[in-house]
Amino acid sequence: MQRLEGSSNNGKLEGCDKIMRSLKLRNREDWKPTYDGGDEVEMNARLVRQKTGTLRCQRTVGLRTSWLYELIQEDQGRVVYWEMLGQVTTDTSMSGTTQNTTRTAAVASLSQLPQERNEPEKEAETLPSPPCSPSAVPPREGNTVVVTPVSASVSCFYLPQGAPVPRSTAVGQVIARIEATFANFKEQRATIHDMGKVSKACGCPLYWKAALFHGAGGETTGFISASSLVDTWNKLSLSCFDESSKFVYLLAKRGAAYLEQEDFTLLLQDIVDSHPGLTFLKDAPEFHSRYITTAIQRIFYTVNRSWTGRITASELRRSNFLQTLSLLEGEDDINQITDYFSYEHFYVIYCKFWELDTDHNLSIDRRDLARYNYHASSERIIERLFSGAVTRGTSAQREGRMSYAEFVWFLISEEDKRSPTSIEYWFRCMDLDGDGVLSMYELEHFYEEQHDRLEAMGFEPLPFHDLLCQMLDLVKPQQPGKITLRDLKRCGMAHVFFDTFFSLEKYLEHEQKDPFAIHKEVDRNGQELSDWDRFAAEEYDVLVAEDSESEHPDERPSEGDLECEQLEVALETGKKMEKLVKSELAA
Repeated sequence: MQRLEGSSNNGKLEGCDKIMRSLKLRNREDWKPTYDGGDEVEMNARLVRQKTGTLRCQRTVGLRTSWLYELIQEDQGRVVYWEMLGQVTTDTSMSGTTQNTTRTAAVASLSQLPQERNEPEKEAETLPSPPCSPSAVPPREGNTVVVTPVSASVSCFYLPQGAPVPRSTAVGQVIARIEATFANFKEQRATIHDMGKVSKACGCPLYWKAALFHGAGGETTGFISASSLVDTWNKLSLSCFDESSKFVYLLAKRGAAYLEQEDFTLLLQDIVDSHPGLTFLKDAPEFHSRYITTAIQRIFYTVNRSWTGRITASELRRSNFLQTLSLLEGEDDINQITDYFSYEHFYVIYCKFWELDTDHNLSIDRRDLARYNYHASSERIIERLFSGAVTRGTSAQREGRMSYAEFVWFLISEEDKRSPTSIEYWFRCMDLDGDGVLSMYELEHFYEEQHDRLEAMGFEPLPFHDLLCQMLDLVKPQQPGKITLRDLKRCGMAHVFFDTFFSLEKYLEHEQKDPFAIHKEVDRNGQELSDWDRFAAEEYDVLVAEDSESEHPDERPSEGDLECEQLEVALETGKKMEKLVKSELAA
C-alpha cells in the first residue's frame, strides 16, 4: 500500500488528482470530485476535506444526482480503497454515509494507479459504472487487489432534435436518388410543381414538398438545384433525427427553431394548388387566403399548446399534425380529413363570420359578435373577449375589433368546450384578475347577468349560493373555494361549467338533460366525433339545405322532417332571445 506524499492538504490533493486521472474523470467538467465537509480548497474542481476522509465524485442531471465513486482514506492520507456507488434519487446531501443507494465496491491500491506522464491526456468516451453484483468486493492478494474495469455511457434525458442515430449509408442512398431525380429535369432544376418526385426521392411524405422547396432556398429563386438540396439534406441529417425536428428545420426561417403562422403559408398554398379535393378553388382565387388563414388558425389552435404563437418540434411530436399531413396523399376527398384541412369546416366558419360581418371588412365589433347564435353569449363574456385576454393582436383592445383569424378561435371554442385549448380559452376569459384561479367573486360576476336574463325570459333561476354548490360538486376542486384550470380539465364537465355562466341557450339545454349521460357518435373509422366535428357537420347540412332552397324556392321540405322541426324551434328561441337583448339595449 503506497502512501500519499506528505500529510498536508497539498499531498492529499496530489493523490486525489492521480486517482481522478486513473478513473478518467480528471478533465470531465460535468463530474466534480468533492470531499465531504471540512475546509475548502481549489484544484480544478471544488475539493472539501472531511474528518472521515471521504471523497465522492458527483454528477447532477436536473434534479437527479449520481454518486459514482467513493474513495475512503485513512487519517494519514493513505488510500485504502475506492468504492463505486449507485444512483441516489431521494437523498443527495453530503453528510456522512450515502443513504438509499445500491453499492458495489472495487478495491484498488494507489500503487496500481497509472503513473503521470507529460503527454497530453485523451478524454474518455465512456465512464466506469458499477458492477452488477451488489456489495461485491474483489478478493485481495496480499497488498494487491484485482480490479475489473466496467464501462457504460451516461444517457442524456433531453433530446430536442430527436434521439441521435449513427450516420449510415442511408444518407448516401437518399443523395443518390436526389441526383438521379434532378437529372430528369430541364437544366437539372426543380420548381414547386416538380417537388412531388423530389419529396418521394427523399423518402418524405408527398406534401412535404413545399417544406423541402423552402428549405433548399427555392422560395427566393423560384427553383432549386440538386446541389442546393443535397447540401440542405446533409445539414439536416447531421442535426435533426426525427420527422418533427426535420419539418421545423425545413419550414422555419433561417436560424429559427420554431414555426410561426406565416411559415405555413407556402405549405398550405401548395395543398390548395395541388390537392384533388380542392381543384374547384382554382376558379375562386379570392377564397385561397380565407382557406389558408382558417387552416393556419386550426393548426395553431390544436398544436401550439404553449400559446406562444410559435410551434416547436416538441409540440409537433405531441400532436397529430404530421400524421394528418401524410394522410392527404392517400385521400382524394379532403373533407374526410376533418382535422385542420376540411373544406366543409372552413365553409361553416366563414359563413358564420360572413353573417356577422355586415360591412364585410373582415373584422367585427362587440355588437356584431353579440348577434352570434341569437345573442346566446352574455355581454360580460363578450367584453372579456375584446379585452385582450385571448386575442394575440392589439386591434381587439385598441379598436374594439375582432379579426377573422380571432373569430376562428372563438367559434371552435364556443362550439366545443371539452377540448384542452377551449378550456384554457374560456378560463382566461373568466379569470378577471389573472391569478390562475376562479374565485367566488368572479363566478358571481358572470352569473349575475345570466340570472337576470333567465328572469326576463320567464324562468326561475337558481340563487347564486345554490348554483355555486352545484358547480363545486361538479368540478370538485382540490382547494376549497378556488377552481383552477387543472380542476376543470380533470373533472370532464368543463363544458357544463362554462355554459352555466355565460351561454344561455346551452345552459338551458343542459338543464333539460342529464349532463352525465353518455351519447357517443363515431365517424366512418369508428373514432368518436368531437363536439366541433358534430357541430360542423350539422351546420354544413343546414347551409347546403338553405342554398338549395334559395335555388328552388317552390320546393318545400316535408312536414315530418325532424331536423327542420328542430331548426324551427331553435329559430323561435333565438328570436325570443334577440327581442330580449334589444329591449335591454333600448332600456
